[in-house]
Amino acid sequence: MSNITNYAPGEIGSSDASANSEQLAREQAIKQIERRRRFRVSFVVSGIGMALLVATWAITEYRNAGGWPTQGFSESSGLHDVWNSWIIYPFVAWVLGTAAHAWFVYLHGPVSESEVRREIQRQARVTQETGKFTK
Repeated sequence: MSNITNYAPGEIGSSDASANSEQLAREQAIKQIERRRRFRVSFVVSGIGMALLVATWAITEYRNAGGWPTQGFSESSGLHDVWNSWIIYPFVAWVLGTAAHAWFVYLHGPVSESEVRREIQRQARVTQETGKFTK
């Protein structure tokens, strides 16, 4: 990470610059691979959790309604042959959360040098305004 903040394109010789850029590219590739692995594990674990929630919902609704939902679904519980449809809300939340996580992992690009410079400048302004040194 220190290579990103200390690197300035015009300050280093061409051979050092290419070595630093290769090292930086390697570090970013490793971080992306790690993010993808964490996403896959998170997806599988949360998918198992969602499957257990659906199974629990189905078992309890089968028991409460006295059988399969031959009369459909509704928002009220305890009706014979009618299942409560609350399961759709956590399922939609899970899908949206997983889609957002996938976007950050697969479609969000790596941090650019210009973003790093802007953040350094922003932190310097905050430090000057408050008069405090922040790490």
